[in-house]
Amino acid sequence: MGIRDAVWNTIKGKYIKKRLGYTDEEIKLFRKNPRNEEVISRAIYLMNKTIVAKVVESHGCNSQHKVGDKFYFDGFGNLLTERCPKRICIYALNAIVPQIFAVNELLLADVDPNKMRFNHASCFDVGVQCGGVGKIAMEIKIEDGEG
Repeated sequence: MGIRDAVWNTIKGKYIKKRLGYTDEEIKLFRKNPRNEEVISRAIYLMNKTIVAKVVESHGCNSQHKVGDKFYFDGFGNLLTERCPKRICIYALNAIVPQIFAVNELLLADVDPNKMRFNHASCFDVGVQCGGVGKIAMEIKIEDGEG
């Protein structure tokens, strides 16, 4: 067994196995995919990033989201509910899924996600002028610091 295997077996493997509830066979399968090792090797880096979706436009929002409201996610894309508004529109969250995914991919590739060109999203409601109720638009950015 090499040093890499020893480190995996003592630190990474036990943590991942416990966190994800894997069996011995599942952790072996997980390790067979080289991308998983790469993701795990960047875990500490991801843990020190916070993804922020800030409301930059809002009109007629039934969930009462206002300009300046922020939705916080850790570097893995998990919503940090304790830092978010009490009420969160599912359609707003759904709208930013592509940007959150892109941020994760850029972070894993060691590319600055704040340089992402398409960093805005809007809920699918078209607003009262077009027969809807209201709408919000959000800007997605990355902040240093643990989510």
